[in-house]
Amino acid sequence: MRWFAGEWIGSPLQSEDGCSVDELRAAESDLGFELPANLREVCALLGRRDDLTRQQDPLVPQAGLYVDDAQGGVLVFRRENQDCASWAIPLAQIEQDDPPGVVESHQGSCELPDALAPRLHARYARVELPDYAMWASEEDSPVRWYAAPGRLLRRDGLQDHCWIHACGCAVADLEVIRADLPGSWVR
Repeated sequence: MRWFAGEWIGSPLQSEDGCSVDELRAAESDLGFELPANLREVCALLGRRDDLTRQQDPLVPQAGLYVDDAQGGVLVFRRENQDCASWAIPLAQIEQDDPPGVVESHQGSCELPDALAPRLHARYARVELPDYAMWASEEDSPVRWYAAPGRLLRRDGLQDHCWIHACGCAVADLEVIRADLPGSWVR
């Protein structure tokens, strides 16, 4: 995250970018339990840097974390930008330092046909982040990241007609992505 903030966003993480111990304790007091170590660490590192977390699937600010009983008792920490999906931690496993996450979703997004997968792999390097579950369904997972100078891609799923999201440092970078992976791009 430190590298990404400094190199990709151009705004290195500062100590004031994270939530204070008092803010985290207040959130825990409101919830009635301690946050898992990994979620606490993310909030402490970048809890005020919504520029790093507000795009497609923004993190819920620590003061807005909530329990959703309709999903079987989970702590919701991330929501899809159109509110069609959420990421959460089952309360039954909340005391673990690195508990498993669950995804609840209601709809899908745009497509990349299998025929373009070789072009993706030839032009973009896989970013060394672990696979994680895609919001649409576990069967459509995983989510993987790819990059080239000035360009960042997120591939949701591995099946034919998976979803791909693109970000560029400049409009010209997005044009390169569209040329590399021609298809029905939504702007």
